[in-house]
Amino acid sequence: MRQDKRPEVDLILSGRYLVVNSQDVTEQENISIAVAKGRIAEIGPNLAAKYPQAECLSHAHGLIMPGLINSHTHAAMSCFRGLADDLPLMEWLQGHIFPREAQLTSEIVYHSTLLSLCEMIRSGTTAFNDMYLFAQDVARATAESGMRAWLGEVLYDFPSPNYGELENGFLYSEELFERYGASELITVTVNPHSVYTCSPALLERLAVQAEEKDALYHIHLAENQDEVMTCRERYGCSPVQHLENLGLLNERVVAAHGVMVSEEEVTLLAERKVKIAHCPESNMKLASGAAPVPALLEQGITVGLGTDGSASNNDLDLFGEMNSAAKMHKVVQMDPTVMNAAATLHTATQGGAALLGAGAAIGSLAVGRKADLIMLDMDQPHLTPLYNPLSHLVYAAGGSDVIHSVINGKVVMRDRQLTTLDETAIITEMKRIGEMVRRIG
Repeated sequence: MRQDKRPEVDLILSGRYLVVNSQDVTEQENISIAVAKGRIAEIGPNLAAKYPQAECLSHAHGLIMPGLINSHTHAAMSCFRGLADDLPLMEWLQGHIFPREAQLTSEIVYHSTLLSLCEMIRSGTTAFNDMYLFAQDVARATAESGMRAWLGEVLYDFPSPNYGELENGFLYSEELFERYGASELITVTVNPHSVYTCSPALLERLAVQAEEKDALYHIHLAENQDEVMTCRERYGCSPVQHLENLGLLNERVVAAHGVMVSEEEVTLLAERKVKIAHCPESNMKLASGAAPVPALLEQGITVGLGTDGSASNNDLDLFGEMNSAAKMHKVVQMDPTVMNAAATLHTATQGGAALLGAGAAIGSLAVGRKADLIMLDMDQPHLTPLYNPLSHLVYAAGGSDVIHSVINGKVVMRDRQLTTLDETAIITEMKRIGEMVRRIG
């Protein structure tokens, strides 16, 4: 007797529009994606009828697309949201953030991360790249949420409120690698804070660790003019050249910001295959400048889109970030054709996936890829009429238009309701923590 070899489909998403990637859009009634064992099993019309046993998330005006990827953030910094706005980066960081971070605890980081996970899931983000303190608690919260993450403990020369002296930081990071080495959703990274908080010896030692662990080397780099001036005073060169002189620029490096880079350095970054996490809203709010993203892309550099932390943004909505990114570069270049909708969407999906070394698994939709996808309700006043779905995703849609979110085949938001996190309890706890943080100042 012939056996039925069809996949064991347990979830169907069905809508009217399907965005496979930043170039490929289909409009068709009941266009569907079937999910089995955490992966995309089939793409086609009317799959709910073919797999009646599966849960079906359907919307007549639904748009199905890859989940967004936040290439650089500090999830737990939600506890500082709005605390010290309208200040230059170094004054903001050294006068307000570092002193309060010195008072952080593992529980504050855990609950603050949960709050950001709620925000990211609700606004269509399915994966994020995080650098912060108490990373084991960031990972603990992330595991509970079902989100996909790349994360690690930030290291710098001075004592940490988490691990104390630097040597303990290396032990702490080793524990992270051991605990999550086999995780399907959490990938551990190596995280030097920056060239102005890490000595050359520390930068080099962390590069060795990244090589040994086959991990990303995630660092703030060339974020603003003050950083460049400090680096020139100490080392006689720019931050990018400093890492080059140390022999540290390579394909493992994820450089957050990359604002202050020269034309020659853009060429160097391309040659070394460094990836750039572009954070336009944070860069604008802190008046750090505008990264030369069109030039980076022209040189073939992988660019992902990030929000930075919500203390300097002040939200984690990547739809808003796409809108800002596209418009920022048009006005900087005085050219309305640069960073068009497709190019911008690419940074938030395929670009982010490639930056994290996961381009074969996430960032676009195809049979066999991980089922990290979202659905938007396009039957909204601000999305009507709909001539070009890609254009609407960048210039008109917002995170609040996301109605369903699926990560690794699991529904983490259904009809705007989170399924893995108790949003009400998290918000209540964060209000209490907010009062604690207020008193720290």
